[in-house]
Amino acid sequence: MAERVKEVAVEEADRLKTLTSDAARSGAYLYPIRGIAYFLSHKSLWKPLTSKLAPTMTLGLGITTFMFVFTYLPQAAVMAFTSGPLAAISAGLLVLSESSTLITILSKTFLIEDALIDTFDGTLMSKNTTDLLSEGRQIKAGGDPMAKLGKLLKKPLVKFTPKATIRYLMYLPLNFIPVVGTVVFVLLQGKRAGPTAHARYFQLKQWNKSQQEKHIEQYRGAYTGFGVAAVLLELVPLASIFFAFTNTVGAALWAADIEKQYITKEGTAPKLREQAKKAE
Repeated sequence: MAERVKEVAVEEADRLKTLTSDAARSGAYLYPIRGIAYFLSHKSLWKPLTSKLAPTMTLGLGITTFMFVFTYLPQAAVMAFTSGPLAAISAGLLVLSESSTLITILSKTFLIEDALIDTFDGTLMSKNTTDLLSEGRQIKAGGDPMAKLGKLLKKPLVKFTPKATIRYLMYLPLNFIPVVGTVVFVLLQGKRAGPTAHARYFQLKQWNKSQQEKHIEQYRGAYTGFGVAAVLLELVPLASIFFAFTNTVGAALWAADIEKQYITKEGTAPKLREQAKKAE
């Protein structure tokens, strides 16, 4: 039994090493950072965020207040055994991170879903990937990328599910383990968040579940790297919603780069090939 446990531990360590190596080589972890720079330098992309500031700030204040009133003292008591004299500070930071995560989950589900779709599509528009975007949205004449976005033809099928919240609550106790626990927590959250960031892209590509899973598995390291970077940003207290938008921009920039590589490899875009065949 002991040998079997050791064997499994070695296999998991090797798999984690490979995943980390693939993530580092892919460079996908840089897209959330690029998303910040691109968002700040393209004012037209600010519109979806500014339109949702009031409700998200109200929600954020309510959740943060609730978390400090009802969860700070119990967590500080537990962390007194793991963090010693730093328990009060550690518990405060943990509550802020927990609040940020809950604010992000609830906001994405109930308040800013459409705004994030607009941000993703607006970024694709700014990168001239209209051929891809036209599969899920009407394109209008306009002065800036956001003004060109017409009526949605399709919305991502990622709807609210308690699974994400339940999974988060299951992983949350890992944070009570100094350093290592937090690293594992972020890694597990990032592994899920990476593919989720491209839900809109997969829909625009009209990929079925099998095609999505094949693509994700092929680029598992890259998606994990992107997800970890995105999760770390969204854990920043009081700035999680801002980073939710910049992460969306980063995901769209990555999708645009993937499309360029695909078109270069294939010689022309799939839709253009289809139109050419019909014209013959």
